[in-house]
Amino acid sequence: MPMTMNGTIELAAPRATVWNKLNDPDTLKSCIPGCEQLNLLSDHEFEAVAVNRIGPVKAKFKGRVTLSDIAPLEGYKISGTGDGGIAGFAKGAASVRLADHGENTLLTYEVETQIGGKLAQLGQRLIDGTAKKLADQFFERFAEAVKQAA
Repeated sequence: MPMTMNGTIELAAPRATVWNKLNDPDTLKSCIPGCEQLNLLSDHEFEAVAVNRIGPVKAKFKGRVTLSDIAPLEGYKISGTGDGGIAGFAKGAASVRLADHGENTLLTYEVETQIGGKLAQLGQRLIDGTAKKLADQFFERFAEAVKQAA
């Protein structure tokens, strides 16, 4: 059950600040909804544990996150897979691009996700709504982290 989301957010910081925050495990951990652990395995790979509720199903996802197509100060692709045990699985990828906008930075993202197992039986509208809410929470938190660092 694939799903795609995209959008643009203006961040009140220069591009270098935004880039540094996008590559900081502590910032990412504090911004990812339900994230309990985000451990650096290498320069471009993390091990993650996150707990989220999708409708009536609460799942603890364990998985890996990998950064690729890295263009410093311009963007990257972040891909991940998570195993939620009996609840099912989630996997996805997001392309993130940065551009100057005066003294601020525009962050444009395209996200593709797919879930399977018990979670896939919940209905597309509920899943889409939850995914959008989680993405919105991430970007609100990220915008605040960037603003504090600027």
